[in-house]
Amino acid sequence: MEQRHNYSSTIARFARVFLVIALCASFGNLMAQDTTKAAPTGKKKSYVKNTFDGNYIIDNQTVMVPIKGTFEFDIQHRFGTVNNGSADLFGLFAGANMRLAASYVPLKDLQVGLGGSNEYMQVDLNLKYAILKETKDGSMPVSITYYGNIVGDTRKKDATTLFVTNSDRLSYFNQIIIARKVTDKFSVQVSPTYSHFNNLEGYQDAAGNVLPKMKNDNFSVALAGRYKISDGAALIVNYDQPLTQNPLDNPRPNISFGIEMKTSGHDFEIFFGNYGSVEPQYNNFFNQNDYKKGQFLLGFNISRLWNF
Repeated sequence: MEQRHNYSSTIARFARVFLVIALCASFGNLMAQDTTKAAPTGKKKSYVKNTFDGNYIIDNQTVMVPIKGTFEFDIQHRFGTVNNGSADLFGLFAGANMRLAASYVPLKDLQVGLGGSNEYMQVDLNLKYAILKETKDGSMPVSITYYGNIVGDTRKKDATTLFVTNSDRLSYFNQIIIARKVTDKFSVQVSPTYSHFNNLEGYQDAAGNVLPKMKNDNFSVALAGRYKISDGAALIVNYDQPLTQNPLDNPRPNISFGIEMKTSGHDFEIFFGNYGSVEPQYNNFFNQNDYKKGQFLLGFNISRLWNF
């Protein structure tokens, strides 16, 4: 009988403990439900839109990445410099550099692309990713985007090329773009840049030693701005300053200015500047057009967008 009483009291204690746990759990769920109902709904972050109108601002990328599902086709064209005057119709009939490119946004904030240029028969693969976006409440004051590419020189190997191995054909470009939409009309961005060439031309000194003309790594910074003069047009300006000092052939800075016209599916820019190449690392390394000597050239960018 005593053993039965012990069993009964043990069962009773378990029953009471179970009841307490069940009541606590029920009370906790009720409190959680009440808390959920009582808690204010969090506000969804609202991001600044249209800091720039397209992917390009003259010779540089903007901070913008199109929406997911956007396919874009681009034409970039650079005529010759104007300093030959009427001999080549101010560069319009001189040798020109052109790039055709296509890009797609498979994921939100990520763009991948492919391009080709007649300059050294270049082929490029590129990637662009929006890291941070400026918010309307100011909690994030700027937008930050990464842009990078890898360019291959696809010319046949001959006496004019410097190729020993296939890696000698490659160059790389990396840029962090930091932008802010200051007002509804005015936007500005600054872009620290790192470029690298695997192989560069050398020269012989008086002793017959072969020395590099340039360093394989180049650092530069780009500053760009846009001011809207109407819903579909804006004034654009861009400045590029190389920072790396080379043994020979330091690149010249670039200053460019123009106008941008935008529709729902097109973006068109026409401008004057000093950069004659269309791949950014080639401009950063090799530009010798000097704006102080009036060595400007006419260029344009055309972009056509589709959404899928």
